[in-house]
Amino acid sequence: MFPLSKSTQLEGSALSQSEAGLGSYRRVPHSVATLASSPASSAPHEERTMGLLDCRPSTKRKVLYICVMVSLVATFYAAFSDSCPKLSVAVGDESDSVNAQENVRYIYDENKRRIAYGDDAELIFVGGMPRSGTTLMRVMLDAHPEVRCGEETRVVPRILGLRTTIERSQLEKARLKEAGVTDEVLDSAVRAFILEVIAKHGKAAPRLCNKDPFTLRSSVYLSQQFPKSKFILMLRDGRAVVHSIITRNVSISGFNLQSYEDCLIKWNMAVSKMYSSCQRVGPTRCLPVYYEQLVLHPKVWLERILRFLDLPWSEAVLHHEDFIGRGGEISLSK
Repeated sequence: MFPLSKSTQLEGSALSQSEAGLGSYRRVPHSVATLASSPASSAPHEERTMGLLDCRPSTKRKVLYICVMVSLVATFYAAFSDSCPKLSVAVGDESDSVNAQENVRYIYDENKRRIAYGDDAELIFVGGMPRSGTTLMRVMLDAHPEVRCGEETRVVPRILGLRTTIERSQLEKARLKEAGVTDEVLDSAVRAFILEVIAKHGKAAPRLCNKDPFTLRSSVYLSQQFPKSKFILMLRDGRAVVHSIITRNVSISGFNLQSYEDCLIKWNMAVSKMYSSCQRVGPTRCLPVYYEQLVLHPKVWLERILRFLDLPWSEAVLHHEDFIGRGGEISLSK
């Protein structure tokens, strides 16, 4: 990075005490042959010692050289970081900028408007049992000009499930801790993974939203990782949910679609856990929404939902069906 000239090479050279500035060196006239052929009394003791040290570089000189180089490198990078505080990485036709000082990333919408997102992003999580109105809620929010939910990612609940599995296994936690993979490391990785998936799997928007039904099993954990996030828990009569699951042959892990009783028991367990987690998160951050009430009184409930999310009112949410499949504005999960 920093090529040295001949005058700055250390071999057979010593720092000049008479010259100022880093990198000033002078050739010492003494050599091993000269010293060997000269009488012991022909030169002062200091000069003989100086010549010997110049031929055999001392530890002090090596350390001094290293310090000089480290100082130069540090100065260079300090100047570089001041002049280039942001690192830009091109991704396809878009640019993903990272502010190294604030750990904030940026995405760009269709109008090239820069939108920041990070750990303090005001994310929206929509969840509940499948066939409980989660898709309806997501489509309504997608119709809002400031929100983008998009289709189910399917991967967010899995990474959350893996994190829960590790947390429950004391043996696995101990092994990871021995390897230096602490809870802080895991949480940081999970947080970054979820944030990138939500930010990049659809169009950019000021408010990013995720709709994966079983994500709300982990609403307490998510509320800790994303302190400004909010949650909408969709609830529906269990009989209607189970009937829809069985008649539509919706495959859900652990559900026996040949038994209404088994499905009702599993539905009750899942909903009880999500509702309990919602209560733990608190009413200011988690809002239960009843599917039947949303269908019967859409404007009343949508006004309440948008207020809860700190979003301005938009008539578009009442006419969400107009945006489905129209130019790809709102697509449904397959």
